[in-house]
Parts: sequence; structure tokens; C-alpha cells
Amino acid sequence: MGLLDQFKSMLSGGRVDVRAKYEVLREITSGTMSTFYKARDKQTGKLVGLKILDPKKTAEFEARFKGLNKPTEGEILGKLDHPRIVKLVEHGTTSRGERFVVMEFIDGPGLDLLIIGRSPLLKGRRVPILRQAAEAVQAVHDAGFIHRDICPRNFMADPQGDNLKLIDFGLTVPATPPFMQPGNRTGNPNYMAPELVRRQPTDQRLDLFAFGVSAYEICTGNLPWERGETGLVAMKHAEHAPVEIERYRPQIEPVLAQAIMRCVEREPEKRFATANDFLQAIADVKSEDA
Repeated sequence: MGLLDQFKSMLSGGRVDVRAKYEVLREITSGTMSTFYKARDKQTGKLVGLKILDPKKTAEFEARFKGLNKPTEGEILGKLDHPRIVKLVEHGTTSRGERFVVMEFIDGPGLDLLIIGRSPLLKGRRVPILRQAAEAVQAVHDAGFIHRDICPRNFMADPQGDNLKLIDFGLTVPATPPFMQPGNRTGNPNYMAPELVRRQPTDQRLDLFAFGVSAYEICTGNLPWERGETGLVAMKHAEHAPVEIERYRPQIEPVLAQAIMRCVEREPEKRFATANDFLQAIADVKSEDA
């Protein structure tokens, strides 16, 4: 931020006129709580990702954590410095009273689009992609957080499919007892852990489950359960065993199959304790297929 920008920010009570500072090029996506834009820094010419949060919806979400001093998405991202996590540029409050987060712009597809489109970029790259995704999850956990929205759409790849980064920390919370109490059932129901559905206490293994479902989908194009958009779908995760991954990919490397299925165990104590444990389990795996 230049000196003139800092002076203007002081005059506005610390708020930033992001629409004057950044040229919005196009809207990328509009979610439940925010809108994400491809933008250009008018001073440097650098492309960035600009996320502007809806004040009302953000307040409704954070009301669940009243009195807990929950860090904002920008504050959380500012504590994460890892090559597998999108880099923060700046964050704050706009002149209109909206929270905003500016981050590096990743010029590539979401992992979900690669899966849906059965992209040739996945061929021969699935194991490296899984390793990179697990490294990102471990980095979040090492920093003391639970991501709570691990799924393919929140991993962005470069155009060649070689470099993966985790994005979107809108649902992320500290991995401390006050934030792990039952009741906060947020996230994508297709990747939601049974303990969340059962309204039981949670911990970082919640992300391991969601990672396992994502890994299953990366390798097969399918989910371990029926796909849907409601909480009723998530209830099946707690009631029914997942479909064995070999049904959809009979040729899958057995060690990899076993590691993925361990991640989607319905009982947290049966899963890997950490993403690093998953990485160690597949350390000698060269390819997704035997």
C-alpha cells in the first residue's frame, strides 16, 4: 500500500476503497457468503483475486461464535505461509463496510472442473495431486486451524495441472475446544464428516475425512456415497459404509486404495490422525494404478 493509500485509509477510519484501488476485470464466482473477482492492482498492474464478503451473511455465520473472538478470513490467511496455500496480499474493510480479502490470482482450473471434465491433466498426475492436497491440509493444521471446507472446488491448479493450492478459508476456525463443540454444521454435505452430522465434538480429523472423500473422487470421478446438496445426503455418511474404491477403479494401487479408505472411516479414531500420516502411508506409491 502506497503512502497516499495509507493516508486515505487513515482518513476513512482504516477502510479501503477497493473499487478505486483495484480494477475489477470479471466476476469469477458468487458464493453463499461472498463474491470473488479477477482484478488488477491499478498501481502495480498485478493480477489479483478479490473476495468481497456479504456483511449480513458474514454476520449471521459469525454469530455462531459470539464471544469467542473468532479471527477473520484475512487474519487466518495471514498466518498461513506455505507453497500449497494461496498467498494473501491484503485484507480489511471496504469503504462500504464489507470485509475483503485480496490474494494472489491463480490462473488455472479448479480441481472440481478437472474431475467433472475428466481432464487429461489428471492422467498420471493423481498421486502428485493427492500429495500436494495433503500437504496443504497439514499446513492448515500445523498453523492451528480446521479448514472445514476441504473439497475439490477449493483446490486450484495451474494451467498445466502441476501446482495445486488450497483456497477459501471462509469457514475456517481455530482448532481449539470452544470452536470444536457440537452444533456448527457448516460445509459441503458431500464431504461432511459423520461426527459433524451427529452433532458430536469435532477436531482436525474432520478435514481428513473431507480430504479422503476428495481423494476418492479424484481417483474415480465418483463419491463414496450418493451425491446430493442437502443434509440428508450427509446423514448417509454416518449410517452407511462407503462403497469400496475398487468398485469404481479396479486397477487402483492397493496401498493407495487402503490409505484413501482409511481417511473416509466413519469413526474418527479409525482414520489417520494427520495428513502427514497419509503421506507416509503412500510414500512409496508411484502411480494411482497398480
